[in-house]
Amino acid sequence: MTTRGGTLHAPAEAHTGHREHPPTRLPLVVYVLALGTFLMGTTEFVVAGLLPEIAGDVGIGVARAGLLITVFAVGMIVGAPLMAMLTLRLPRRLTLIMALGVFAAGHVVVALGSGFGVLLAARFLTALATGAFWAVANVVAAHAAGPAASSRALGVVGAGAMLANVVGVPLGAFAGQLMGWRGPFWALAALGAAATVLIARHVPRDTDGHGAVSVRSELSALRSVRLWLALAACATTTGGVLSTYTYISPLLTGRAQLAAALVPLVLVGFGAGALAGFLVGGWLGDHRPYTTTIAAAAVTTVLLLAICLLSAYPVPTIVLVALLGLFGLGANPVLISLGVRFAGRAPTLGSALTVSAFNLGTAAGSWIAGLALDSPLGATGPAAVGTAIAALTLIPTIAIAVVQRRRSTASTGAVVHRSAPENA
Repeated sequence: MTTRGGTLHAPAEAHTGHREHPPTRLPLVVYVLALGTFLMGTTEFVVAGLLPEIAGDVGIGVARAGLLITVFAVGMIVGAPLMAMLTLRLPRRLTLIMALGVFAAGHVVVALGSGFGVLLAARFLTALATGAFWAVANVVAAHAAGPAASSRALGVVGAGAMLANVVGVPLGAFAGQLMGWRGPFWALAALGAAATVLIARHVPRDTDGHGAVSVRSELSALRSVRLWLALAACATTTGGVLSTYTYISPLLTGRAQLAAALVPLVLVGFGAGALAGFLVGGWLGDHRPYTTTIAAAAVTTVLLLAICLLSAYPVPTIVLVALLGLFGLGANPVLISLGVRFAGRAPTLGSALTVSAFNLGTAAGSWIAGLALDSPLGATGPAAVGTAIAALTLIPTIAIAVVQRRRSTASTGAVVHRSAPENA
């Protein structure tokens, strides 16, 4: 396939001839970028384990302190595409360095802040930087790995955020109990500054004419139907999984009668499954992208339905939650790769929109799940909502596969027609 900006490599399933083999090793820069997403994922969710301490120190209620999480999600939804456009003419390396610099500064402000308004503003600013970093990091990682390994590279970058749920967030909460809630923010500020040095050293300078791209050419990507289908899948896949995950504690303690002390271990199981899912899903996406997205959506729907039906039994529920992490988020790196590819000449905007879609799906799904929790469905309500949302993912993923098959068939037919003798 080609675009006005040059060659756009098709996914493996679209090839009918020679297939480019993925490299056995990914470039070092991919792992450096994964370190950045590890910090981003840690800061997004570490607040959840520090809410009582923050609320008590600032003099507000815990519910109001929860706005520190909400405002971060809003900043990610708005900030990813906004910052992608504002930094359009800047070198990607410089954008990553600036984003990490703002990230570190934002954490210093939070660590020093005493008023709740200051904390909210600093969290929003940090979210803008996070959105900018994540969007550009996806493009840099995919470009560094090449089209044959782009999904695997994005799986590693995304795995950094998944590892944050397994390691970063628990360590942050533990550190907050030992040294006060400001301690983790000081640590994240220092780590952000150190990551800036690594980014400056290992991310190569742009050599693809990125700075010459115009806002108009970037916005032209919004005409791509396939891009919007990929974004819809991004929103529904995370909306289905995280609407259930957000309220998994009431389900485990109320419905499954699991001891509250065991809930963190179940959450670690989910995080470990999600980490493995990102890595395996990214690898599969380089070989069978459309099959991977459809299969992941179908299996996730079945798992969520099983959680609804078997949630009264603790052991099956624990296993199902771990499998939900494995399959429920395994297609995400593939969807990011498709979003970047379908955006054509606007890969950074495509990547940014996938970040917004993931966060929008999480926010909307969690809100609907909260309403279901207060409904007659009770603790199983969020899982029922998640099942319905996850099932919707089958619509855009199947549509993408159908469109790609038709485009591939049409392209093959055109080649055969042009190569046929005139008297045929």
